[in-house]
Amino acid sequence: MTCTLILIRHAKSAWDAPAPSDHARPLNKRGRKSAKAIGQWLRDSQQIPDVVLSSSAQRTRETHDLLSLEAPVSFSERLYLASSDLMFQVLKEAQAPKVLMLGHNPGIAAFAHALVSEPPKHERFDDYPTAATLVVDFDIATWADLNWGGGTVRDFIVPRELTAD
Repeated sequence: MTCTLILIRHAKSAWDAPAPSDHARPLNKRGRKSAKAIGQWLRDSQQIPDVVLSSSAQRTRETHDLLSLEAPVSFSERLYLASSDLMFQVLKEAQAPKVLMLGHNPGIAAFAHALVSEPPKHERFDDYPTAATLVVDFDIATWADLNWGGGTVRDFIVPRELTAD
C-alpha cells in the first residue's frame, strides 16, 4: 500500500495588515491568487487529499479555503509554527492514506527535506517559498509506519510556475 503526503506552505501573507498577532495575519492579494492556483493544480492533477491537517493560523485557514478541496479539515494549534519533529508526530497519527498538511517555515522546509530519500531537482526546494507544494509517496501500509527519508517525490511546484504575477 502507499500513503501520500501533500505538503503545502501557506500562501503569501500580508505583513502590513493590521493584525493583533502573527497568528492572525491574513493573506495578501498575491497569496490569495497563489492558493487558488495551487488548488486548481491539485484538482487538475487529481491530487485530492482524504483529509487536511492544518495549522490554526489565519493565513493557513485562508490558504485552505482558497484551495477549494473537498476534504475534511482539522485545524490544530500543534501545527502553528511546528518543528519538523512535531509535524512528523502529527502525520504518524493520521488515519487516511492521502493527507494534505498545511503549515509554516522553517518547519515545513526541514520536514520536506527529512522525509524524502532524494530531493527534487528544483531550485526552490531548499527555501520552500510560500504556497510551495510537495507531493510525496511512501511505501507503507499506515502512517504509523512512517520513517524519515522514506518518501519518493512525485512532484514539487511553486505558484510562480502556475501564475503570471
